[in-house]
Amino acid sequence: MTRAFSEDRLLVATHNRGKLEEMEHLLAPFGVSVIGAADMNLPEPAETESSFVGNARIKAHAAAKATGLPALADDSGLEVAALGGAPGVHTADWAETGQGRDFVMAMRRVHEELVASGAPEPHRARFVCTLVLAWPDGHDEVFEGSVPGRIVWPMRGGQGHGYDPIFLPDGYDQTFGEMDRWEKNRISHRGRAVARFVDACFG
Repeated sequence: MTRAFSEDRLLVATHNRGKLEEMEHLLAPFGVSVIGAADMNLPEPAETESSFVGNARIKAHAAAKATGLPALADDSGLEVAALGGAPGVHTADWAETGQGRDFVMAMRRVHEELVASGAPEPHRARFVCTLVLAWPDGHDEVFEGSVPGRIVWPMRGGQGHGYDPIFLPDGYDQTFGEMDRWEKNRISHRGRAVARFVDACFG
């Protein structure tokens, strides 16, 4: 049985302002105020697990323990079938340069590795998001969402972030990089995981 969420404050363990605004918008109808990790001066813990759920658990439990508040954390990424599921949990790592993240470089790497693999098109892929809601007493709940699609090249669109310009979701003729932000949020992997969280904990 899923534990219902009855508190009036939720810590979202992210330093990403966009994710925070999205959560504020989704939880406003329930009278829950949302606080970000940056507001609490929380450091970002090392993500040492080999799975999305493992890394999300690290972040959620660290934040809940540090603040005494229930904390929601996510780990998400792109899995490309012909690359054995890569970049997967290393989705952000592929963009690291030492001077910040360069996702154009990361998208180019995906394309180059697909070409090198010799895999025929369509290059199937999916975005995955795992949310973990952790309470200070150590209890947690897990919610997952994914959206299937394929990799396209060249990059298309300047909206979104990360690998959005090379991901074409099934049933659409626009990449995530070409979509309006709210349209993308409605169908995205994160949107689907958040919908499951809301249904389970506030339904």
